[in-house]
Amino acid sequence: MLESLPMAAAKLASIVVFRGVKNASVLKALRAFFESEGDESERVERYADFAAALYERGYNLSRYLLDAAAEDENEYILLRAHGKPVPETLADAVRGELGIFQELSDLTAGDLRRLLGFEGYLPGFASEKLDFAAEFEKRVAKINVTGFGQYARHTMFRVVKGQVVPVHTPDRTRIEDLVGYERERQELLNNTEALLRGLPAANTLLIGDAGTGKSSSVKAVANLLAPRGLRLIEVPKAELLSIPAVMEHLRDNPLKFILFIDDLSFEKNDDTFSAMKAILEGSVSVKAPNTVLYATSNRRHLVKESFSDRDGDDVHRGDTIQDTVALSDRFGLTILFTRPPRALYLRIVHELCAAKGIPADDGLDVRACAFALRRGGMTPRAAEQFTDSLLANIPEKEGEF
Repeated sequence: MLESLPMAAAKLASIVVFRGVKNASVLKALRAFFESEGDESERVERYADFAAALYERGYNLSRYLLDAAAEDENEYILLRAHGKPVPETLADAVRGELGIFQELSDLTAGDLRRLLGFEGYLPGFASEKLDFAAEFEKRVAKINVTGFGQYARHTMFRVVKGQVVPVHTPDRTRIEDLVGYERERQELLNNTEALLRGLPAANTLLIGDAGTGKSSSVKAVANLLAPRGLRLIEVPKAELLSIPAVMEHLRDNPLKFILFIDDLSFEKNDDTFSAMKAILEGSVSVKAPNTVLYATSNRRHLVKESFSDRDGDDVHRGDTIQDTVALSDRFGLTILFTRPPRALYLRIVHELCAAKGIPADDGLDVRACAFALRRGGMTPRAAEQFTDSLLANIPEKEGEF
């Protein structure tokens, strides 16, 4: 139990291993409250700063501390994640710091009010009586599927200026939201599950007509398998040269990763072409056993080629053409998403209508086909857009507001 504000401040200051938790906004504000030496109004304001920081991350101090400690990226967590022995000095420091977190976890707003010696109103917060060290150990034991650092807090990421940053509003598409192409998605799912099991998984190219659900399938698989330790990192075309560094960054992470390139294609003489060849050929410098590369494209030949490329005067033009058009062959698995026949398109329309509560009528199929023709063809994207247009024009039911 924390006996006084100065003692509480000293204990927080002593934290070394979990300094990332100590320096985050919640405990930083709590420490400022413990160290406040001004008049009562100033100390109350410091308390309010702490409560506001905690409210931004939930209202339960115990759960916040447990999540923050288990997700912190520190030397102890890294050793545990990699299955390496922990030096006794480090283990002893962790036990001591978990004891401090136990004391903090047990605190209530009433306890802090008494430490402050304040009789007025202070905003409350939730806390629980839990065995902090035991709960922490349960979390760390599952680190191969929960992850640590930003990979514990998020499931989808994007490469920006060579750095992996979280996507705070990720695509939530689910497998059950997608209609048709079940065989194609099952093939993608089987390959991804092999990655999770530590088996060889193929770099995969999803090709086919625009709007057939290639990107949605990748994201749906990632969402489905995220609870089992899968994360998705989108790599924009401008960041392809960052892939080797990203793979090196991920190499020792216990999680599994999809590096996802949407709408992959190259211009002739593109500087990133050779880099992609090295990655797909499994160069020792870039290959990471816990990553797989998924790419989508509307083109079977990923390098754009003109007739002049075929008729030029390069004495080795045959080798040049073969080198450029065969990049797609370097993917270990190719999954084809063709434009659906009329029957499948209408099945997708009807199932989307049922899912969205749109009543079907005798003219639905005719209107759906006409809509698809205006949008360039019968695709799942056209079906989605058509049903959304119907949903927007549905009159309100009687009694609804």
